[in-house]
Amino acid sequence: MAALKITKKHHKHFNNPFPSSPTVLPSIQGTLSFNSQKVPSHQIFSIGKDFQLLWSSKDGGLLSISHHSCPSRPIWSTMPGQAFVSAALVETEVEESRGSFAVKDGDVHLVCNHQTIEEIRLIDQFDPSLEPKCQDSPSGHPGLEQKKYMNGTQFPILLITGWVFSMKKKKRQFQKDGIRAEIQFETKDPSTRARYWLLFDQKNNNQVGFQVMLGQPNFKLRQKASSTASGRYRGFRRRLGRIKKRRLGFCWYTSRPRGYVTVSSAEKEIQDKRVEESTQFNRVCLTYSSEANERFYGFGEQFSHLDFKGKRVPIFVQEQGIGRGDQPITFAANLVSYRAGGDWSTTYAPSPFYMTSKMRSLYLEGYDYSVFDLTMNDRVQIQMHGSSVQGRILHGNSPSELIEHFTETIGRPPELPEWIISGAVVGMQGGTETVRHIWNKLKTYNVPISAFWLQDWVGQRETLIGSQLWWNWEVDTKRYYGWQQLVQDLSARHIKVLTYCNPCLAPTHEKPNKRRNHFEEAKSLDILVKDKHGQPYMVPNTAFDVGMLDLTHPKTAGWFKQILQEMVDDGVRGWMADFGEGLPVDATLYSGEDPISAHNRYPELWAQINREFVEEWKSNCVGKVKEDPQEALVFFMRAGFRNSPKWGMLFWEGDQMVSWQANDGIKSAVTGLLSSGLSGYAFNHSDIGGYCAVNLPFIKYRRSEELLLRWMELNAFTTVFRTHEGNKPSCNSQFYSNHQTLSQFARFAEVYRAWKFYRIQLVKEAAQKGLPVCRHLFLHYPEDEHVHSLSYQQFLVGTEILVAPVLDKGKKNVKVYFPVGESCDWQHIWTGKLYRGQGCEAWVEAPIGYPAVFVKTGSTIGETFVKNLRDFNIL
Repeated sequence: MAALKITKKHHKHFNNPFPSSPTVLPSIQGTLSFNSQKVPSHQIFSIGKDFQLLWSSKDGGLLSISHHSCPSRPIWSTMPGQAFVSAALVETEVEESRGSFAVKDGDVHLVCNHQTIEEIRLIDQFDPSLEPKCQDSPSGHPGLEQKKYMNGTQFPILLITGWVFSMKKKKRQFQKDGIRAEIQFETKDPSTRARYWLLFDQKNNNQVGFQVMLGQPNFKLRQKASSTASGRYRGFRRRLGRIKKRRLGFCWYTSRPRGYVTVSSAEKEIQDKRVEESTQFNRVCLTYSSEANERFYGFGEQFSHLDFKGKRVPIFVQEQGIGRGDQPITFAANLVSYRAGGDWSTTYAPSPFYMTSKMRSLYLEGYDYSVFDLTMNDRVQIQMHGSSVQGRILHGNSPSELIEHFTETIGRPPELPEWIISGAVVGMQGGTETVRHIWNKLKTYNVPISAFWLQDWVGQRETLIGSQLWWNWEVDTKRYYGWQQLVQDLSARHIKVLTYCNPCLAPTHEKPNKRRNHFEEAKSLDILVKDKHGQPYMVPNTAFDVGMLDLTHPKTAGWFKQILQEMVDDGVRGWMADFGEGLPVDATLYSGEDPISAHNRYPELWAQINREFVEEWKSNCVGKVKEDPQEALVFFMRAGFRNSPKWGMLFWEGDQMVSWQANDGIKSAVTGLLSSGLSGYAFNHSDIGGYCAVNLPFIKYRRSEELLLRWMELNAFTTVFRTHEGNKPSCNSQFYSNHQTLSQFARFAEVYRAWKFYRIQLVKEAAQKGLPVCRHLFLHYPEDEHVHSLSYQQFLVGTEILVAPVLDKGKKNVKVYFPVGESCDWQHIWTGKLYRGQGCEAWVEAPIGYPAVFVKTGSTIGETFVKNLRDFNIL
């Protein structure tokens, strides 16, 4: 068992403001050979009834999978003469601090980077020869695993077997710059080896499943080197640091000293050493070909990039970070709290899925930590933390087909109730009197309102960092006196009330007016996540510690649903289901599962509990409530993983900075919207104006009026038009600040209402096909090369509306690109001007209140939208 070290840095202050990137396992490369006695020189094998695999021994051997409808277009292929399965044994450290995680690769004890193919075999039905009998198989029982894998599959399936191995090392002395040292080179004789099994089977008419399993390597770990020897080694390694690693190849990494497993979990570090005589691999890599100009999209909700070619993409749920590389805020966040600034890859809702500009697509199943290495022009390498990898390869002729096929398997959201997409969702805090006051203001401006979202319904507490919510999920009757009457009064005007909750509970012994203590209730029911001592795991969160619900415990769902039931009994019709990304990776769960894997599954479980309650509540309704579609419930959340679109109803993008910046400001809100849409998250939106303000002596981020107005323009063309006061309301311009902000808010709530008819249509399409409401132009113009260079600059609403938001301070115009592939022109909604050129750019005037928005000429959707704008006195 390889080393896993978990280091807690929750309370580490005055940190390095420029933390180095976590060390990573470099790309593993090796050779491929095959048994010419058993493996033919060239053959086509069927995979199910719709797919085929071509094996060719040319150029050292390669595999290529294609669909029968287009056999000349591979959807997956290996590199000629290159190993496509490899494995390693690597020490790993996970650094954790308040929902932020850095996974670091340490010493590499073993790499099996070369591969043989011993046999390629078709299996037309379950084969008795696959019954367990091989001792070096995964867990000693490959047959059982393969039999389980083939359950319900479409025959024939394809089984490829062989060995992964390393080469023996030969030492050679060398001298450079006066430094004498030894370096190891590979010889032709194999050293360590292990069996592998690669299965391909047809899952449906557009997906091929794959599974790689590894046996145990044929060696035993030696005792860890003494501290003296280890010290000498570290000095030797530093002296060699001036020699480029690429010249040494992988031998540099495999020459590191071998040692045992250490697991540590403590505030600073407490080591629990365990030694096992034999071990299993904890990395399995799958390598296959790519093209230099191939663009990679997806990977869940990503905020900094849309095309990931040339990058290493880690798939791990966590806090997105404060700044994520934008300065100076990332500097300040990292200084105050360890790695709190995040980086370009940190996100609440990643997904191990992608599609490419060459119409290739793949996703991983399971929940283990994985990294997609796209740094090489000619290949992709998936590095999975574990001893097996399983996933699916998708066939599709267009991006929309690939999304449809992907969501067909992982699941799609239900249709949103019409009320949530009919008008503005007004985010408010302050209590009953404040809500009624703002409501009266909005009436005078005739703002169409769907709901009031009252985040602070549970009351507020004063902490070291300011006012924060009490995480005890019941109404604070002092702050919201006459709560039920307020809900009823709003309901009488067809305005819903939304609240807030999350899967964490804070001790409330200091809260003066509580009726229930949910933390103590959960503790007595034994449904809180535990630490290694069997006690409730108190997880640091901002200025206080909380207990997390163990969502794997069979009692948890029922208990939390009772809390939700009490909330809706008062008339509440929706809530923000916050958090879900912070499960500690050294927690102990009721299910006994690996907490690192459970960490990625936790937000899906959180969504599932909320969704189940929504469905159960509706099914238990009677009379008019049951029949009235306006009486449906809605929840929205930020954390997610691959299957979250199945369980979540609506998503929002979390806590963007109140800034114009690209990695964590208004621009990142567009990038996250489009990347998530390409990954199955059909319904997404951001807080109008952003969330995170900073008011430090030398670093200030305050929401300006201009930023707020431009964000209103942007969000008027997303699924939900919702405001948020932010973490520091007094520092931010608000929609109710003055006549200008109220007028703009009313105006763009009406713009949002003007395309409601089309939004309803897109919501239905999303529920049926998984296509997002807001779309990157790649989705409909994949052949247009210029489209691939676009990120946040512009997007489509469905297919009929083109939006180019103003995302820079002080700008009054934008450059708009009109894609190749349309037979019609684009009409500017404000002036009626037609833009006839395809594949051309134009500068378009866009003063505040008049963002660059276009509709297709001759489109019924476009004509109706423009007519509605006139009817609402917007044009």
